[in-house]
Amino acid sequence: MTVVITLMPLPCRNIENNWRCGHHRLDKILCHSESSKGVYCLQYDEEKIVSGLRDNTIKIWDRKTLKCLEILNGHTGSVLCLQYDERVIITGSSDSTVRVWDVKTCQMLNTLIHHCEAVLHLRFANGLMVTCSKDRSIAVWDMRSPTDINLRRVLVGHRAAVNVVDFDDKYIVSASGDRSIKVWNTSTCEFVRTLNGHRRGIACLQYRDRLVVSGSSDNTIRKIKVWDLQAALDPRAPAGTLCLRTLMEHTGRVFRLQFDEFQIVSSSHDDTILIWDFLPEKSSYNLNKCVDPNNDANNSNNTGNNSANSRTYTYVSK
Repeated sequence: MTVVITLMPLPCRNIENNWRCGHHRLDKILCHSESSKGVYCLQYDEEKIVSGLRDNTIKIWDRKTLKCLEILNGHTGSVLCLQYDERVIITGSSDSTVRVWDVKTCQMLNTLIHHCEAVLHLRFANGLMVTCSKDRSIAVWDMRSPTDINLRRVLVGHRAAVNVVDFDDKYIVSASGDRSIKVWNTSTCEFVRTLNGHRRGIACLQYRDRLVVSGSSDNTIRKIKVWDLQAALDPRAPAGTLCLRTLMEHTGRVFRLQFDEFQIVSSSHDDTILIWDFLPEKSSYNLNKCVDPNNDANNSNNTGNNSANSRTYTYVSK
């Protein structure tokens, strides 16, 4: 099996035009092992692609040549989530651990043991990391250095696996298989509010600039000011007014999305990647030539999830 990476071949000044017009080319990376196949997560930049695999490894690929540069071994379960910056790669696994790696030497620097089931998602920024797990909990960590990471607080309240988290300096937002989105105060870790609306478990979510977009197996993307968190903080605001728009075009489970100030990109088990403009209600165009239902939507240099069928589709935006 292969990973398919959709890369923009032209200089950065042309990337936005390529993105708007849907111009791209496909390159394949053979990344399966003899015993296992599947890409669960990835992140990339101008120089490299970092992928987390079902065979318990993290592989780093050269962005231009698509050759494997490094293989990171240490996890004893599939690598389900990852994020990196200029210093470290942090990974979460079905072995219930979070591991920290030096991005230059690829040496393991730290192993965090807290969750009792698979670590499904993680985010870190500005000395703070948030992880979530199949064990229904969210862990908030203080990061002083790669080797000095301490558990600050455990957030509980979800009634099923917590599939995804996102945060900024004000709020932590989490989404779960229990069909709910929960909002927490980043500084105090206190619970703020529950946002209800999905009919099935929520597989993906992004929080940015007071807006949250979430995707679910009920074939909808719920747009929450897409929830407006300022409105959500007002206890007088009726719960039914918090969801500003529901986008219903996918016919399969929505499992990955990202958005910026202009567009939402969503991918689904219906074999499609949809690009939505924020103002129009219809999708601006439909990239429906993906050959695998388990594709990935990613419109910035950030993390994407994928399934065990080891095909990934990434679209580089501006």
